[in-house]
Amino acid sequence: MDFLDTIFLDNSIKAYCIVGGSILLMLILKKFLSRYIASLLYRLIHRIWKNVKKKSFVDLVLEPMEWFLLILIAVFAIDKLNFPSQWSYSLYGHSAEQILDRLGIAIIIVSFTWLLLRMVDFVALVMEQKAILTENKSDDQLVVFFRDFLKVIIVIGGLLLIIKACFNQPIGNLLTSLSIVGAVLALAARESLENLIASFIIFFDKPFTTGDTLKVNAVSGTVEKIGLRSTRIRTADKTLVTVPNKQMVDSVVDNWSLRTQRRAEIKLELTTNTAAQKIKVLTKKLNELLASKSPLITSSSVLLKEINKSGMSLVAEYFTNTISLEAFDTLKQEINFAVKEIMEADKIEFAVNALTVAV
Repeated sequence: MDFLDTIFLDNSIKAYCIVGGSILLMLILKKFLSRYIASLLYRLIHRIWKNVKKKSFVDLVLEPMEWFLLILIAVFAIDKLNFPSQWSYSLYGHSAEQILDRLGIAIIIVSFTWLLLRMVDFVALVMEQKAILTENKSDDQLVVFFRDFLKVIIVIGGLLLIIKACFNQPIGNLLTSLSIVGAVLALAARESLENLIASFIIFFDKPFTTGDTLKVNAVSGTVEKIGLRSTRIRTADKTLVTVPNKQMVDSVVDNWSLRTQRRAEIKLELTTNTAAQKIKVLTKKLNELLASKSPLITSSSVLLKEINKSGMSLVAEYFTNTISLEAFDTLKQEINFAVKEIMEADKIEFAVNALTVAV
């Protein structure tokens, strides 16, 4: 017993044993305790969202919960010890004891912030599962957007708590200072602020959503993600292009996914020597060709639209439903081959720049 009462660095060996034992016990039990607390939280969440899987919740929350409990117990246990007088020194007017106390508080706030971020990830996961079940793709992008937005708010809140608790600065005055600094930074980072505002415009105006195929400026592809600053587009070459949201708002966006039909045009430039009867026969055969592709082709027309000294222009135009681009290209190829065969069979000659296909 005399050994346990021995004083070392202003604390008895017994006090060190109690603190060390508490931390060691928590280290052993942290997993079980965390699982138990996570299970209690899951019961509350399960009442709101019935389709929530317990494993998904526990997997996301368990690790930060373990560290939060361990850090909390360790800081509170160490706080019961007397600060050694041998370590009394100051740094910029702050004693070592004050620095260690504030460091402990900062670690607790950081671990709790990490736990909250994981909770946000879990809520976002649940909302994503619900959004997948709906046909409206805008739900998917809203979940991702607000998940990222909430994370930014939580991190800022954590930083403000650290400043308040560790540096003893009034948050009210700090927010006033931050608003002034924020205004200066906003002017300096005007482009980033414009992209952020543009992201809100995209989410509420909804000119496109995640999964849409579109063309903006010289970039065309499928929208994979709409973030706070930029939109990511996967091109036909499988490259990922990042376009600032301001450009997505200011530029003309051609949303191919919102097309009600696909259109194709074949422009045949014929020589002036082509007989009128041959043109009539060609027109009839082209109409029959396009009609044979029903129901893929919903409507079509073949017209002699222009006659000039360079030649004559016969234009075949047809529309399809919103079939896939691959199926549309295959159909165009079949029709182009058939048109070429008809021209060769009837011995109809092309003028210069004879064949033009437009979409």
